[in-house]
Amino acid sequence: MSTKKVIRGKRYSAEEKSKIIAFVNEHNAKNKRGGQLTAAKKFGISQLTIATWLKKSGGKSTGKAAAKGAKKTTAKSASKAVSTKGSMEKKLNSLLSLGKEIEKLERDLKAKRAQFDSIKASL
Repeated sequence: MSTKKVIRGKRYSAEEKSKIIAFVNEHNAKNKRGGQLTAAKKFGISQLTIATWLKKSGGKSTGKAAAKGAKKTTAKSASKAVSTKGSMEKKLNSLLSLGKEIEKLERDLKAKRAQFDSIKASL
Protein backbone atom coordinates (compact mmCIF):
# COMPACT_ATOMS: atom_id res chain seq x y z
CA MET A 1 0.00 0.00 0.00
CA SER A 2 1.19 3.47 -0.76
CA THR A 3 0.71 6.13 1.83
CA LYS A 4 -0.46 9.42 0.42
CA LYS A 5 -0.05 12.55 2.39
CA VAL A 6 -3.30 14.48 2.56
CA ILE A 7 -2.77 18.19 2.13
CA ARG A 8 -5.38 20.37 3.71
CA GLY A 9 -5.71 24.06 3.11
CA LYS A 10 -5.15 26.53 5.89
CA ARG A 11 -8.17 28.37 7.22
CA TYR A 12 -7.76 32.11 7.66
CA SER A 13 -9.64 34.15 10.21
CA ALA A 14 -11.54 37.27 9.21
CA GLU A 15 -8.82 39.36 10.86
CA GLU A 16 -6.06 37.68 8.83
CA LYS A 17 -8.04 38.15 5.61
CA SER A 18 -8.69 41.81 6.43
CA LYS A 19 -5.00 42.36 7.17
CA ILE A 20 -3.96 40.82 3.85
CA ILE A 21 -6.63 42.71 1.89
CA ALA A 22 -5.54 45.96 3.55
CA PHE A 23 -1.93 45.16 2.61
CA VAL A 24 -2.92 44.57 -1.03
CA ASN A 25 -4.99 47.77 -1.19
CA GLU A 26 -2.22 49.82 0.44
CA HIS A 27 0.42 48.39 -1.91
CA ASN A 28 -1.78 49.07 -4.94
CA ALA A 29 -2.46 52.63 -3.74
CA LYS A 30 1.28 53.31 -3.54
CA ASN A 31 2.46 51.38 -6.60
CA LYS A 32 -0.70 51.27 -8.76
CA ARG A 33 -0.44 47.46 -9.11
CA GLY A 34 1.30 44.31 -7.92
CA GLY A 35 -0.35 44.06 -4.53
CA GLN A 36 -1.71 40.56 -5.01
CA LEU A 37 1.62 39.13 -6.13
CA THR A 38 3.51 40.85 -3.33
CA ALA A 39 1.00 39.67 -0.72
CA ALA A 40 1.07 36.13 -2.13
CA LYS A 41 4.83 36.01 -1.73
CA LYS A 42 4.86 37.73 1.67
CA PHE A 43 2.09 35.67 3.29
CA GLY A 44 2.56 32.39 1.35
CA ILE A 45 -0.94 32.40 -0.12
CA SER A 46 -1.99 31.80 -3.70
CA GLN A 47 -2.92 34.80 -5.81
CA LEU A 48 -6.22 33.13 -6.63
CA THR A 49 -7.14 33.00 -2.94
CA ILE A 50 -6.30 36.67 -2.51
CA ALA A 51 -8.30 37.57 -5.64
CA THR A 52 -11.29 35.70 -4.24
CA TRP A 53 -11.03 37.56 -0.93
CA LEU A 54 -10.77 40.88 -2.75
CA LYS A 55 -13.82 40.08 -4.83
CA LYS A 56 -15.84 39.14 -1.75
CA SER A 57 -14.69 42.25 0.10
CA GLY A 58 -15.58 44.56 -2.74
CA GLY A 59 -11.96 45.41 -3.47
CA LYS A 60 -10.57 45.56 -6.96
CA SER A 61 -9.06 42.45 -8.43
CA THR A 62 -6.63 43.17 -11.23
CA GLY A 63 -5.55 41.19 -14.24
CA LYS A 64 -7.12 39.38 -17.16
CA ALA A 65 -9.46 37.33 -14.97
CA ALA A 66 -10.92 40.49 -13.45
CA ALA A 67 -11.45 42.01 -16.89
CA LYS A 68 -13.24 38.85 -18.04
CA GLY A 69 -15.43 38.94 -14.94
CA ALA A 70 -16.34 42.55 -15.63
CA LYS A 71 -17.29 41.71 -19.21
CA LYS A 72 -19.47 38.81 -18.08
CA THR A 73 -21.21 40.99 -15.50
CA THR A 74 -21.94 43.64 -18.13
CA ALA A 75 -23.33 41.02 -20.49
CA LYS A 76 -25.57 39.62 -17.76
CA SER A 77 -26.83 43.10 -16.90
CA ALA A 78 -27.64 43.79 -20.55
CA SER A 79 -29.56 40.53 -20.89
CA LYS A 80 -31.57 41.33 -17.77
CA ALA A 81 -32.43 44.75 -19.18
CA VAL A 82 -33.68 43.20 -22.41
CA SER A 83 -35.78 40.66 -20.52
CA THR A 84 -37.77 43.42 -18.76
CA LYS A 85 -39.82 44.01 -21.91
CA GLY A 86 -43.47 43.78 -21.13
CA SER A 87 -46.03 45.51 -19.06
CA MET A 88 -45.44 48.72 -17.16
CA GLU A 89 -46.09 46.86 -13.89
CA LYS A 90 -43.22 44.42 -14.55
CA LYS A 91 -40.88 47.29 -15.31
CA LEU A 92 -41.89 49.16 -12.16
CA ASN A 93 -41.44 46.03 -10.04
CA SER A 94 -38.04 45.50 -11.62
CA LEU A 95 -37.04 49.10 -10.84
CA LEU A 96 -38.24 48.73 -7.26
CA SER A 97 -36.30 45.50 -6.82
CA LEU A 98 -33.14 47.02 -8.29
CA GLY A 99 -33.51 50.09 -6.08
CA LYS A 100 -33.73 47.94 -2.96
CA GLU A 101 -30.72 45.91 -4.07
CA ILE A 102 -28.71 49.10 -4.69
CA GLU A 103 -29.59 50.42 -1.23
CA LYS A 104 -28.47 47.16 0.37
CA LEU A 105 -25.19 47.19 -1.58
CA GLU A 106 -24.55 50.81 -0.62
CA ARG A 107 -25.08 49.95 3.08
CA ASP A 108 -22.70 46.99 2.74
CA LEU A 109 -20.15 49.20 0.99
CA LYS A 110 -20.40 51.81 3.74
CA ALA A 111 -19.78 49.13 6.38
CA LYS A 112 -16.80 47.72 4.44
CA ARG A 113 -15.31 51.21 4.05
CA ALA A 114 -15.66 51.82 7.79
CA GLN A 115 -13.98 48.47 8.49
CA PHE A 116 -11.21 49.28 6.00
CA ASP A 117 -10.64 52.73 7.51
CA SER A 118 -10.45 51.35 11.05
CA ILE A 119 -7.92 48.68 10.05
CA LYS A 120 -5.92 51.23 8.08
CA ALA A 121 -5.90 53.60 11.05
CA SER A 122 -4.59 50.86 13.31
CA LEU A 123 -1.52 50.32 11.10
